[in-house]
Amino acid sequence: MANTALPSRASLAERLDDLPFTRRHLRVLTGSGVGWALDAMDVGLVSFILAALTQQWGLTKTDAGWIASIGFLGMAVGATLGGLLADRLGRRQVFALTLLVYGIATGASALVGGIAALLVLRFFVGLGLGAELPVASTYVSEFAPARIRGRLIVILEAFWAVGWTVSALVGYFVIPASDAGWRWAFALGAIPAVYALIIRWGLPESPRWLASRGRIAEADRIVSTFEADAGFIAAPAIRKEPASRAIAITTRARLTTLWNREFRVRTLCLWLVWLCVNFAYYGAFIWIPSILLDAGFDLVRSFGFTLIITLAQLPGYAVAAWLIEVWGRRATLSVFLVGSAVSAVFFGTATTEFAIIASGMALSFFNLGAWGALYAVTPETYPTSLRGTGAGWAAGVGRIASIVAPLSVPVLLVAGGTPLLFVVFGVCFVVAAVAAWGLADRRGIALDDR
Repeated sequence: MANTALPSRASLAERLDDLPFTRRHLRVLTGSGVGWALDAMDVGLVSFILAALTQQWGLTKTDAGWIASIGFLGMAVGATLGGLLADRLGRRQVFALTLLVYGIATGASALVGGIAALLVLRFFVGLGLGAELPVASTYVSEFAPARIRGRLIVILEAFWAVGWTVSALVGYFVIPASDAGWRWAFALGAIPAVYALIIRWGLPESPRWLASRGRIAEADRIVSTFEADAGFIAAPAIRKEPASRAIAITTRARLTTLWNREFRVRTLCLWLVWLCVNFAYYGAFIWIPSILLDAGFDLVRSFGFTLIITLAQLPGYAVAAWLIEVWGRRATLSVFLVGSAVSAVFFGTATTEFAIIASGMALSFFNLGAWGALYAVTPETYPTSLRGTGAGWAAGVGRIASIVAPLSVPVLLVAGGTPLLFVVFGVCFVVAAVAAWGLADRRGIALDDR
């Protein structure tokens, strides 16, 4: 009789961690990363479109704040639901669905004729976008070998800088070109709807998730394709008892487990970091083009400054990707957050063109490096049966701050101008830097596959 024994979950995880980086890893990384870049392009475009619509539609800062915040409200809902669905239905399916939802909604935004319709569509854009980001980082982390897992997640996050740079180029060349420039910018956001069909059929499901659902044979086939790509010959399958069992198998159990004795400190610190970083990042970068306009620069010049500032994101990610496997997750995250705090204060008090650009570039460098480290540590915080839920809820709670931030900016500007605004952002970065030391640091350690 043929040997039909299946490997255990533990042996599948070990085989994934023993692999070198292969072309299939690159496909998973770039396939997820292009979706990530398209997300960033959408969020970035909003900052430029708001500046243009403020002039064309005569929007008040409160109106503009609501257009930004309604998208983040959708993100909060999407992140919490997306994480739960990813643990229940799988990473790949939810990833593709979220891209489809927000791609269609963004394309439809090009046709709106007033603020009410735009607000509705921006909510649906946020719904898809908010669900996609934590699912994508969870997905890639579950394929990545332990020794380079953090670095790969930072590289994944670096696709955000690519997307934001594209949005800055569109903002600089397309939006000011005509009164309909902002409509063409939104139309470009429909690209993810097409990409969703490619991602759905082109990438494998996470073998760790499949194994956690008892679908060992499917997981084994996927791992074997990675081994074949690397030139590995899998050892004969031997029946073993699973080294561990899923610690949460229902939605209710997953939510409860986030706050049990083992995870409550991690969850609290993770949520605090997400809250503070979201408030400071989106409060600053959504409003930078408008703040520069208010400072007396014309539309093209303010968009040009923003483009230069955006380019500094890429080296920030590169340095964070290197340091995260040298210093570890907590130290890298904390240092970049402190750098963000210092840069925010300098940007808020800058008065010359050189000082604005230099401090803005420093803020981009440190803030986006911090984002890379945060996305690396988040999925590692929880075991496989809880990973999507934990990452999704952390992102969802963080989006509460991103909802409040665009609405708070006009109030803070009236109260104390740009200096007060960026001091507040700096304080948020410092609080996040302290909270980072309460997170688990799993540099080089296998993922918890319970």
